[in-house]
Amino acid sequence: MTLVERLSKVIITLKPEGRTAQDIETVINAWFHQIPRNLFRFITFDCGKEFSNGQSMSNRNDIDIYFADPGTPSQRGLNEHSNGLLRKDGLPKHMDLNAVDQGMVASAASRRNHIPRKFLNYQTPLEVFMSYMSVDQLSRLF
Repeated sequence: MTLVERLSKVIITLKPEGRTAQDIETVINAWFHQIPRNLFRFITFDCGKEFSNGQSMSNRNDIDIYFADPGTPSQRGLNEHSNGLLRKDGLPKHMDLNAVDQGMVASAASRRNHIPRKFLNYQTPLEVFMSYMSVDQLSRLF
């Protein structure tokens, strides 16, 4: 599962235990428990049944959940583009991601998050993302 923060373009990868709605909710709730409150205001999911617990995730984490219209991946263009970049970095579309551990997926995302980008004034997505947080918030993450 990939999430992309819109301003910094940082790629966040989460590997749930399975593809059920409960598995997705568990990994999202655990991730939100680790990050500073109010860092994210909303998430846009596609229309898969694995995201059917959106209302529960929204209530628990105080975020808005939106769903892209069926058959319109362009409504999640940044996420789709980021997934394409990860595929170029060793996670091809045909690969069975159930056989891959979280470390390998996180490593591919980390490579992309450490590349300076012109549209970020030659900062890396990770540098920009970390600049949104106070020292206190950062210390709780690490």
